[in-house]
Amino acid sequence: MRILAWYLAVLVVLLCTKNLQAQDLNIRNYRIEELEKKKTAIETTEREALKSEVEQINKRMDDGDLTKEEADILKRKAAENRARNIENKLVIIENYIDLLQRNGELDLNLDLERIEIGFGAGDKDGDKIFGILVNSGNQYKMKYDRRTSSNLIIAFGLNNSLIDGESLQDTPYKVGGSRFFELGYAWQTRVFENTNFVRINYGISFQFNGLKPKDNRYFVSNGDQTMLEEFDYDLDKSKFRMDNLVFPVHLEFGPSRLKKTDKMMRYSVHKQFRLGLGGYVGFNIGSRQKLKYDRDGDSVKDKFKRGYNTNDFVYGLSAYTGVGEALLYVKYDLNPIFNNAIVDQHNISLGLRFDLK
Repeated sequence: MRILAWYLAVLVVLLCTKNLQAQDLNIRNYRIEELEKKKTAIETTEREALKSEVEQINKRMDDGDLTKEEADILKRKAAENRARNIENKLVIIENYIDLLQRNGELDLNLDLERIEIGFGAGDKDGDKIFGILVNSGNQYKMKYDRRTSSNLIIAFGLNNSLIDGESLQDTPYKVGGSRFFELGYAWQTRVFENTNFVRINYGISFQFNGLKPKDNRYFVSNGDQTMLEEFDYDLDKSKFRMDNLVFPVHLEFGPSRLKKTDKMMRYSVHKQFRLGLGGYVGFNIGSRQKLKYDRDGDSVKDKFKRGYNTNDFVYGLSAYTGVGEALLYVKYDLNPIFNNAIVDQHNISLGLRFDLK
């Protein structure tokens, strides 16, 4: 099961990579098609502009401000200017198409009168994501907030277990010495289009949950059961660790600060209160125990990587709250730590979580 979990993790990464590559290719092809359409739009726009100029010249001639010879000269000059405009703009677009086809991506914002180089390209709201953005006219379209963003997740703190029929004060594990660490990547999507008060967070994380037994004890597997037993020597260290690959999902609530300019709108949760409620499912991908002790005057370090009858399937509840990027974080495994245990134990963690953009 643990080998399957590792294969699944690799498969998820490969599928994400392949999907991003396919998405980049589709976006690139779409932007090339838009540029091809833009060439036709440029010709139409310039011809309409020439038609308007000719009408103004004819009106001036009818009003007696220009002679026919003067009007013909102005018409020829206007036609030459518009023809050169078409030629120059088509060359620019052809060059951008060539660069995009050759290099795979090109970040710019192009309208009829403005060229802007930048990172990303546009969705329907004008946000920059990948590739190339072509505006539909001379007016710069306001870019709306991206519906989905992503960030790195780092969490750490105290770890322990809740044992059925006992309080946390009776835990057989050291409170200060048992710790957890979590590293993951998460995506955040706004649920509603015009408000950022409710978001859904989802991603993938590696969780490392450690337990340090008290009273010179260590874990021993006897058949299909795992229990704590007294060690034969005085232990300097006894540490047990479970490594999990999980897929967390949280519904996040909280206000956002709206930033608006003449070009874009962005929602920011920086220094804003946040509350996330949800859970996670995943797999145990490894369990190991480390013992350090003195034997006959020699310092001995033993490391054991075994199953220890831990549950292969992991699932639980989690929540976080705080202001900005630093959050108080708690998680609780609904599955027992060990299979076939006489008394069920459930892993529980309390610490800090950081969402790093």
